[in-house]
Amino acid sequence: MPTIDHGKQQFFLLIAVIAAFVFVTNIILLSGVDVRTRIKNIPIPIPGKGKDGNSAAPDPNLPKLDSWHHDNGKFEDHAAVDDKHPIRSYMKEANAVFNKYEESRSMTFKETVAKYRRKYGRNPPPGFRDWYKFARDKNVHNIDDFEQIMDDLRPFWGIEPIRIRSLAAHMHEDETRGISGLHIRDKKIWKLTNPNWRVETMATVVEKFVKFLPDMDIAMNRLDQPRIILPWDDMQKLLATEKEGRRIYPDAAAEWTKNMTGMLKDNDTAPILTSPEWYSKPGEQYMEIAKEACPPESHARDSSSTLASAELLYKDAEGGFVTNFNRSSDLCTMGPEVQGKHGFLFAPSTIITSKKLLPVFGECKVNVNSDILFPANMYYKDDDRYAYDSTYDYDWTDKEDSMIWRGVTSGGTNTADNWMNMHRQRLALITNGTVMADKDKKVRILSEDPANHGTYQIYDHFNSSKFASDHTDVGFTEAFACVPNCNFYDGVWTYKNMTTLSEQFESKFVVDVDGHSFSGRWHAFLESKSLGIKATIFREWHDSRLFAWRHFVPLDNRYDEIYSILTYFIGYGKQGEPNEPYMPRHDFEGNKLGRQGSEWAKKVLRKEDIEIYMFRLLIEYARIIDDNRDRIGYSGDGSELDKYDTKHPMSPANGGHA
Repeated sequence: MPTIDHGKQQFFLLIAVIAAFVFVTNIILLSGVDVRTRIKNIPIPIPGKGKDGNSAAPDPNLPKLDSWHHDNGKFEDHAAVDDKHPIRSYMKEANAVFNKYEESRSMTFKETVAKYRRKYGRNPPPGFRDWYKFARDKNVHNIDDFEQIMDDLRPFWGIEPIRIRSLAAHMHEDETRGISGLHIRDKKIWKLTNPNWRVETMATVVEKFVKFLPDMDIAMNRLDQPRIILPWDDMQKLLATEKEGRRIYPDAAAEWTKNMTGMLKDNDTAPILTSPEWYSKPGEQYMEIAKEACPPESHARDSSSTLASAELLYKDAEGGFVTNFNRSSDLCTMGPEVQGKHGFLFAPSTIITSKKLLPVFGECKVNVNSDILFPANMYYKDDDRYAYDSTYDYDWTDKEDSMIWRGVTSGGTNTADNWMNMHRQRLALITNGTVMADKDKKVRILSEDPANHGTYQIYDHFNSSKFASDHTDVGFTEAFACVPNCNFYDGVWTYKNMTTLSEQFESKFVVDVDGHSFSGRWHAFLESKSLGIKATIFREWHDSRLFAWRHFVPLDNRYDEIYSILTYFIGYGKQGEPNEPYMPRHDFEGNKLGRQGSEWAKKVLRKEDIEIYMFRLLIEYARIIDDNRDRIGYSGDGSELDKYDTKHPMSPANGGHA
């Protein structure tokens, strides 16, 4: 009888093992067990975890394994759940919009100049070539994406330059009004007035390129809250003036006008003064002021408008997911629904505003404000509370299936009567397992249709208590901003220990909500390998370069879809279990979004990008304050930098892949 050699024996043994594995797996599937959940629960030692599962300080010398997808191509092509969940379609739509954004980039100075003229109907400002080379030398990714600057400055074309200069020069002088000044003379920062850390950090940024700038005075908001609310009709008149004045002069002078009046001077015996007409409205509902800047037909001003019609503009009626992130933070669209649910809107710590168009530079604003946005100083300042630190930012598969948030009770003036309606407090309540155990605390999620796998239907009586206890870690570290004191919180919160920003990255999901104004953590959250979930009413300089459902998950400011989001990524229930919701796990989709956000943040939210944005902002600002602003600018075709562009080609779109 012939014998089978050793190699063949091993081969047949391998075949037998594979067959046995396939057989057992199919038996499990037929029995209705959620295999993905079972596999997920197999205990695997995680770096940085002790034997009891608690956090342990990781060995900084411990090498990290490369992510799976680096060795096997694009992992999502192999592992994404192919179903008809709405989030999957939103991710596809976001990818399409993002790819179009990437493909439209100018690749040379000549293209950049031509696109500028087509889009804005003017020559670029003096100094544009210097800015272009500065940006290119710092590896800018998209040389065209500065739309926010142009939008912010457009209405100032309707105001005389001398008035803008006068306001910028002197608004800091009343120190009770919250304005600091940065003053540039002879290509140097001459002085800071009414200084604080914010304007000092701004000066650090401006120093990088001040040698290219003309004389100017900059008025910076030193308060948390935005300042300027221009009534709708007034704004439309200014915008019409700007549009009517667009011209492209072939003989434009590429030089700034010198020795203009109205700027700040030492010992000025006859300063040109213009009143900013500040007024303070403590205790007033912000929407009562804000709605004046909304169009008459908007939800905020049209009494016949309904909640349902407003929500159709930015929410999915089925799952409640945000489909238009820009609209979801638009007070003209959703303001009436959140005016009693966001601390800034009903209990702001300060409101010092003006209905006049003032040249105030601010770190954030709501959509109705006319402040001039610049990159928030906290994003540039090396502060451990806000700067990205990779120490605990493990690979996705080593992170916990949980959503974390830590902070203090800021966001407005806390009182015993209003705290439950403030935005941070509502997040802590809705994600608290004990609070949500109340039988009346049912929430809506999507559940797989048992009769049609891969499709989903509304399940509107989900008791989220156990899920919240297992998968959320949201809490306050201390009480803050209370009147007359914070004693009313005694017995309300169990305060949590302080955690570093990096320790929060042990969780797969990091939710970001507003404080008194914008959140300074957002850049670090995006840069991490965790997936950022974002709810805000504030606008920032970077908004146009971040794409919801590609780089982060948008969240309604009422948080009503938070459990639909979390159950989608984490999964819930068992397939086929009667009278219970079931959501298959979409872990790879979460990993994909987190990875895309991290890679993109490292490309477009760097300190260099802040410098590039600020340089461009200040040459555009310098033009609107110039008495000859209509006749100055760069009039060339851009061909003088052809050799430079050939030698320094732009980075490929999407890093070379979609």
